[in-house]
Amino acid sequence: MDGGIGYFGDTRRERSGGLLARRVAERQAVCVRKLADDRSEQVRFRRFLSSKAVTVEEMVAHRAMFVAEAAKGRHVLAIQDTSEINYQAQSGRKQGLGKVGNGTDAGLFVHPVLALDAETQECLGLVDVQVWRRTRSKAENYKRLPIEEKESHRWVKGANQAKAVLAEAAMVTVIDDREGDIYEKWARLPDQRSHLLTRASRDRSLANGSRLFTALGQMPEVHRFTLDLPARPGKRGARTAQMAVRFGPIRICRPGNCSDRNAPREIELFAIEVRELDPPPGDAICWRLLTTHGVESVEQALTVIGWYRLRWHIEQLFRTLKRQGLRIEQSVIEDGEALEKLAVIALIAATVTMQLVLARSAGGQPPPASRVFDLGQIEVLHALQKKLQGRTVKQQNPHPSDSLAWAAWTIARLGGWTGYGSDKSTGPITMRDGLERLDGIVDGYKPAKNVCPD
Repeated sequence: MDGGIGYFGDTRRERSGGLLARRVAERQAVCVRKLADDRSEQVRFRRFLSSKAVTVEEMVAHRAMFVAEAAKGRHVLAIQDTSEINYQAQSGRKQGLGKVGNGTDAGLFVHPVLALDAETQECLGLVDVQVWRRTRSKAENYKRLPIEEKESHRWVKGANQAKAVLAEAAMVTVIDDREGDIYEKWARLPDQRSHLLTRASRDRSLANGSRLFTALGQMPEVHRFTLDLPARPGKRGARTAQMAVRFGPIRICRPGNCSDRNAPREIELFAIEVRELDPPPGDAICWRLLTTHGVESVEQALTVIGWYRLRWHIEQLFRTLKRQGLRIEQSVIEDGEALEKLAVIALIAATVTMQLVLARSAGGQPPPASRVFDLGQIEVLHALQKKLQGRTVKQQNPHPSDSLAWAAWTIARLGGWTGYGSDKSTGPITMRDGLERLDGIVDGYKPAKNVCPD
């Protein structure tokens, strides 16, 4: 894994952290017994996770350095969201955890900020991760507290951290869902190179006396497009939706519960509504988007909508972290602080998987395979090409040799993908299975190479 995960004031801890992170990414597991080759390594990894010198902040800042370098001169989408990690099934063996969203189960929360190139959709990595345990209930005067004393401050903090880390990017657009619709964020973050794109949560009061949702509905329809909606088992079947687009400038008013009295009384934004026409009962798609980007044409509106749709990738990141990938909620580590560190390491590894998922569809010059794999692994990937490629052109690896896209094609084949374009099974589960299989092949390849004559 490029660059390790931190220094921690000691060379041994630095090496232990780098090895642990590589093993999580390669073996697609978080169980220490599966990650270690022997008892000595088990002790080494557990000691690393329990060390007070090892901090979440160091790991996050260390990985962010590499993203900052890769982001120079680009327009970067910084996508943030929150997910809970639920350990209730093992609560009797855990200590030092808090309560998750239902108020009863034991666990912790993670809030990553994932960076993507706006033009090519290349996954650049994590620019921030916040981890916390909810150990106290809400104060009675919670709504009157300053934003800095609320959990919702994570949205402001994550956006500001993205802005700082990506200081040499050409432009940064922070994207979040409805929980991130916070007036303090609209007031504090935007500047000439830092923008916001958020799905509206509140039917906000506007400066002209109307309400946001009503005003959007009264804007003229300017465009229609079709949207293929995948099936969600138990929720909806797959369908093709006809979507209507409206947009226009608005001025939102400072709400009465805004904790920042220095925030401006009004903020000018652009609003976009994307609404499904003739939806099935109880399942209408409607996105109301607010942005600091200028939206004065259909082309600009569709561009912004396209950026918002990329928010799906952070949902995929969470799936990769949990049931469809690393299974973080099955970790048997007992201490809450150690579980926070393991969660960050797992998010770093899950991001590597997401880099592979997105590599083959990304445009522009593909990054090198060395972004994820070491020289020994790349040697094995080369050796596998003859076996995994078919006789027809459609079954040949079409990507530049030694690129990350070339490696991702190979990993997908190892994970069970047939190689045909009609086979869409190239998501996180396929990559997880491919990485697990590659790890086993590499383990066998090294001793076989040493005993076989050239």
